[in-house]
Amino acid sequence: MGAAPGRHYYVGRTTVGVGVNDPGLLVLVSLLEGPRHGYSISDDIQATVGDRPGPGTLYGAISRLERTGLIRSTAGEGRRKPYELTDAGLAEVRRQVAALEAVTETARGRLQARFS
Repeated sequence: MGAAPGRHYYVGRTTVGVGVNDPGLLVLVSLLEGPRHGYSISDDIQATVGDRPGPGTLYGAISRLERTGLIRSTAGEGRRKPYELTDAGLAEVRRQVAALEAVTETARGRLQARFS
């Protein structure tokens, strides 16, 4: 489901901290390609999951990630404030991806057992 022009959809936050709709994880994944400013991160999230996070969701996630040392802001031009991953942020992406892979493997096995 794509966002209508001028309309924002909020990307939901999972209760377990792992999930493809976790805004923090989506920001971290976006920054794997290098520094980006907020609007570019939002565009990348939309291209990745099909929905654009609302500004409160996006900047709330960015603020939490910056506060916990997983990302940092870099020098930018004008109002654009680029963010980049820290070493801790890269380690967190790896941890989250491993957790998602474990869940995916378990789910595939159970689906196969149930519907084969």
